[in-house]
Amino acid sequence: MTSSTQNTTDISQEIARVFALQQAHQWDVKASSAEQRKAKLAKLKAAVEAHADEIIAAVREDTRKPEGEIRVTEVLNIVSNIQRNIDNLDAWMAPTEVTPSLNPNDKAQIIHEARGVCLILGPWNFPLGLTFGPLAAAVAAGNCCMVKLTDLCPATARVAGKIVGEVFDENEVALFEGDVGVATALLDLPFNHIFFTGSTRVGKIVMAAAARHLASVTLELGGKSPVIIDEGADIDKIAADLAGAKQFNGGQACICPDYVFVRDDQQAQLVEGFKANVAKNLYAEDGTIRKESIAQIVNESNFARVKALFDDAVAQGATVAVGGVLEEADRTVHPTMLTNVTPQMKILQEEIFAPLLPVMTYDSLDQAIDYIEARDKPLALYVYSDNEANVQKVLNRTSSGGVTVNGVFSHYLENQLPFGGVNQSGMGSYHGYFGFKAFSHERAVYLHQHAPA
Repeated sequence: MTSSTQNTTDISQEIARVFALQQAHQWDVKASSAEQRKAKLAKLKAAVEAHADEIIAAVREDTRKPEGEIRVTEVLNIVSNIQRNIDNLDAWMAPTEVTPSLNPNDKAQIIHEARGVCLILGPWNFPLGLTFGPLAAAVAAGNCCMVKLTDLCPATARVAGKIVGEVFDENEVALFEGDVGVATALLDLPFNHIFFTGSTRVGKIVMAAAARHLASVTLELGGKSPVIIDEGADIDKIAADLAGAKQFNGGQACICPDYVFVRDDQQAQLVEGFKANVAKNLYAEDGTIRKESIAQIVNESNFARVKALFDDAVAQGATVAVGGVLEEADRTVHPTMLTNVTPQMKILQEEIFAPLLPVMTYDSLDQAIDYIEARDKPLALYVYSDNEANVQKVLNRTSSGGVTVNGVFSHYLENQLPFGGVNQSGMGSYHGYFGFKAFSHERAVYLHQHAPA
């Protein structure tokens, strides 16, 4: 047996050992009270706060994100998310009383019970925030969990493992580090529920693995999220929004605007506004980019993918209206706006996941709607319009995971709304109560009331 085979065998055996512990312990965790679960969540929150500086350093090492972004997405958002679960858990766990239609004298209720042993697979773009967010929901719902962060963020995974080890016994929550072989070993096991955040391509692999055991899934995927700019919209505001969105995490967010429809007579203003905002936010007076203010592309293969999209568009006639600099040495892509793009270009066929923004012009709203209708359903859709009828028309004629009107990201940031995709952009939703619900089974209970003897 080779050392590689031995390592794979050892990892698989260790995963199987922990899984067996969690299977045996799941019934005690399922029966835990709201107070017991809140205590665990409070301990997790305290650990995240205590290790905040380590988290920031690790994510920065893995991704070169700006420190301010890391503090918000990988610390403050996690802490507030955990607290939201603590604050609302009593209400979420309370049975929903139902008056039976068969016999009003009987009783009926819906109770939320834990799914059992769950697997959470996190992404690389927000490695801790998009892993510990679902974990908090899973713990609130009374589950045992096995967790794996991406191998593209090893420093973050080490800190996450330290936090999980301090807070939980391995028979309740355990975190595994490693490469795709570890993920494959985990997916071989009969989990009750799998929560995955990542690409549509890998989402299909996860769903196929879940199907072998009839496990339920939550798939948080992505897609090409369009922006429709209606006639008369505030172009200066839109340009600022789009420049900020493409700078945030270097455009590597699943809800990042992926392409734009604008009226021909508004395109020049949009280009100039985008250019001015990028210059103000990201460049020094001497014209050099402040690299500490924008995340690099995560690795060499993704940089090569992004450069290929850019090169293909330019080769087919796209105009570099803003930016166009891609620095391979440190994988820095300058915010770039492309005009004169056409549907046959790869940049309009694949999710970009970088600070490149292709722009198309349109003559009528129906033209933009028809284009979106003919393609996979995106995770997000953005509409800028002061015309309520046109907004409603877009909502009626398209489908997406969520929508923000006259802004970006807001439907994601509002935790009283469900966040998730549809079909190719995902399956199921979470955030707030919807996260608790994702990790719960709604169990119907009917209680016959017998008349006294």
